[in-house]
Amino acid sequence: MPLTPATRDRLMAGVAQLIRAGRHLSSRAATQLHGDLPSFGWSLLVPLERDGDLRCSALAAHAGVDGSVASRQLATLERAGYVERHPDPRDGRAALFRLTGRGADALATSRALRSAWARTALADWDDDDARRLAGLLERLVADIDVTGAQPRPEPAGATR
Repeated sequence: MPLTPATRDRLMAGVAQLIRAGRHLSSRAATQLHGDLPSFGWSLLVPLERDGDLRCSALAAHAGVDGSVASRQLATLERAGYVERHPDPRDGRAALFRLTGRGADALATSRALRSAWARTALADWDDDDARRLAGLLERLVADIDVTGAQPRPEPAGATR
């Protein structure tokens, strides 16, 4: 059975609310734990932790921001001691960024707080429901990635 416009709109509204809640949670965690760790820090530090040293352009792509925005944000994180810059051995004109011990500690502390909040928020959930939701969210993200968020035209005769 195809998705109705009303269901699609309800789902997208729920996703938007989830994103807002996640952003709020991220900024609360950053403010509570590390007053000088900006809310954007998470989206730049996690790829460095996961993938190792990266160029600004790669970090911008991971964070979904323009390169100039990522450059300014990385400069802020560098001044705070969360990342360090060093020359790219394959191209001396370019720089790579590396997560510092202070940056790794900030991520670990933020993860612990996020986990505690999630434990509280999900206290009344059973594992089957949580697993089902996680799988559906993973599917939604994968489908969004595949389509590149390109809208499809409404089928002829569709009503809203």
